[in-house]
Amino acid sequence: MKEGTTATDLVLTVTQMLRAHGVVGKFVEFYGPGIDELALADRATISNMAPEYGATCGFFPIDAETINYLNFTARAPERVKLVEAYAKAQGMWRDANTPDPEFTTSMELDISTVEPSLAGPKRPQDRVLLSDAATSFKEVLPGLAGAGNDLDAQIAVAGEDYKIGHGNVIIAAITSCTNTSNPNVMLAAGLVARNARKKGLKVKPWVKTSLAPGSKVVTDYLVKAGLQDDLDALGFNLVGYGCTTCIGNSGPIAAPIADAIAEGELVACSVLSGNRNFEGRVSPQAKANYLASPPLVVAYAIAGSLNVDITKDSLGDDQDGNPVYLKDIWPSNAEVHETVKAAVTRDMFVTQYADVFSGDAAWQSVETAEGQTYTWDNTSTYVQHPPYFDGMQKEPGAFEDIRGARVLAMLADSVTTDHISPAGAIKADGPAGEYLKSHQVPQKDFNSFGSRRGNHEVMMRGTFANIRLRNELAPGTEGGVTRHMPDGEQMWIYDAAEKYHADNTPLVIFAGKEYGTGSSRDWAAKGTLLLGVKAVIAESFERIHRSNLVGMGILPLQYPEGVTRHSLKLDGSEVIDLTGIEAGITPRMNVACTITRTDGSSEAIELLCRIDTLDEVEYYRNDGILQYVLRNLSAA
Repeated sequence: MKEGTTATDLVLTVTQMLRAHGVVGKFVEFYGPGIDELALADRATISNMAPEYGATCGFFPIDAETINYLNFTARAPERVKLVEAYAKAQGMWRDANTPDPEFTTSMELDISTVEPSLAGPKRPQDRVLLSDAATSFKEVLPGLAGAGNDLDAQIAVAGEDYKIGHGNVIIAAITSCTNTSNPNVMLAAGLVARNARKKGLKVKPWVKTSLAPGSKVVTDYLVKAGLQDDLDALGFNLVGYGCTTCIGNSGPIAAPIADAIAEGELVACSVLSGNRNFEGRVSPQAKANYLASPPLVVAYAIAGSLNVDITKDSLGDDQDGNPVYLKDIWPSNAEVHETVKAAVTRDMFVTQYADVFSGDAAWQSVETAEGQTYTWDNTSTYVQHPPYFDGMQKEPGAFEDIRGARVLAMLADSVTTDHISPAGAIKADGPAGEYLKSHQVPQKDFNSFGSRRGNHEVMMRGTFANIRLRNELAPGTEGGVTRHMPDGEQMWIYDAAEKYHADNTPLVIFAGKEYGTGSSRDWAAKGTLLLGVKAVIAESFERIHRSNLVGMGILPLQYPEGVTRHSLKLDGSEVIDLTGIEAGITPRMNVACTITRTDGSSEAIELLCRIDTLDEVEYYRNDGILQYVLRNLSAA
């Protein structure tokens, strides 16, 4: 790749290309001479973005680089030999003499053309050239800020000597499972920090910084290279290992800054080296979220704003008052390579993974009950006995039509599993927050939806409660609001679902294209089920979420080509009947849908049943995969 580019820039380019092409449900294999230029860690970075570009999986062939990586990371020698022998015996080995495989479709990317990039402000596929980032932000700002917002607003931060405005970076996080396990980009970030520190540059005071490596080995090689001190000096201190900002575990923004953002209704930004930047995922205060390589995260923490064109504008002044530019602190590819070669050793992997499953003293001191079944604590607000098997019979019942259903939500395109089941902060005034308060949990201890995923009472109240969710049944609102029908009363989606449940009214969701994009997020299907939703009707589905819906006994249905909720002129007041189901389900059959409007008129359309396989028919017949497995176990 060209000077100054990283594996992150490459993967954002690939994600944009594959999303535009459309690879939902596809296996994507990478091939060609460019593979020889990519280290295993770079290949892993690309493969790990498969959910973001929509594929079933993304993978590279097994070759000498694979074997080198396995040996270098201290895998058992006999296992490494087996991998190589098996790959060669099965015709899966790639070397210079291997002919290119034959594919149903091929795309080509010259990796020497890849440019430094960001992706945002809402989706991983929305790639923006680094050189265009400031201009692009100005273009999207009016839509993010909303009508009537002062786009030039500068709000004083209480107790501080600075103001903040639209575009200010309030979170700069080096995070993500693959980016932060890739020594090329992690050591590049450390080198940027070192060079910036030498120049006397500092992170802007309104930026919350963090470093969350994907492995303890990362800490070892940052320390050995002498770069952890430089990252610490700029505020990129180690906060832990694993999922943090990328999944919404960024923690609270300092109250004076959060208050200023609220006062000015500011479009504040985050820049993170994660895989996902969906609405409402990173932080309640960050409306615009950009994915970037770890070294660019450091650079934006110093710049402090997306309004700064960091390819041209000064990042700040050095000790002598001279302007410092990105090119002055960015390491060469050769310097990064030499640093990786000197700092990363096989012994690090041997040491860190020798007893990786033992855990530290805190983990080992956790008290556990004896016995073969879990001991439920009815007072816990973290783990509760789930209701999935309540009322379950030994044999599955007959297929049933869905009659008299009401519309719980009507949603637009690209609704993510984060919109459906957020993992981040819990709002104090929402149904989940009220539940926790009723159980004497103070707001400071709410933690996140992700941390409370073992409690269905919290999670079902958080379903469709993303702060950026816009339900077309309640125009002008954000954050899990709907109208209960037929009275039209506006309320929380959870509260409406409870009212419908009391009346034994089944529910449906209407949506646009790419419904359920993003993380696999099992709770996006579980919570939907627990709210009483029987079917989701969309223009198209993301593969994983469609599968999860079937796995929870929810019927995914797809409009015919050219038909949408708009062409049907739906407003959410309709009553929906889905018939032909009780006669039996077959993969991808048509399901009759009758839409009855408030004036008594009705319209009939045929929907495509997106139960795609015979196995999925069995899951649905059993009311979900959990019941299917339990019945099979009990019959064994």
